[in-house]
Amino acid sequence: MARVTVEDCLEQVENRFALVLLGARRARQLLKGATPLVDNAKNKQPVIALREIAADRVRFDRDLREIMASSPAELRERYGEPDRDLDATPSTGSSSPRFF
Repeated sequence: MARVTVEDCLEQVENRFALVLLGARRARQLLKGATPLVDNAKNKQPVIALREIAADRVRFDRDLREIMASSPAELRERYGEPDRDLDATPSTGSSSPRFF
């Protein structure tokens, strides 16, 4: 696969929202040292995650609607505490938003 597209991934995932959730989760796993499930050819982790999704190598372990209907306590019990350091935005000392 020369180039991965959203359309390639949407054949495996039910919608764009689910694609973002799954891709972000898998990219974080790869950043923490998980073994890529496809040939990575020096791609960055988000691209590798999308290639894995397009190749149907990763998927949600439960129905997305069931996950979204779960309470925060149920999610913490199943998946553990969220990674605060990955989601935290450093303070700039100003009230203006930061753009990346």
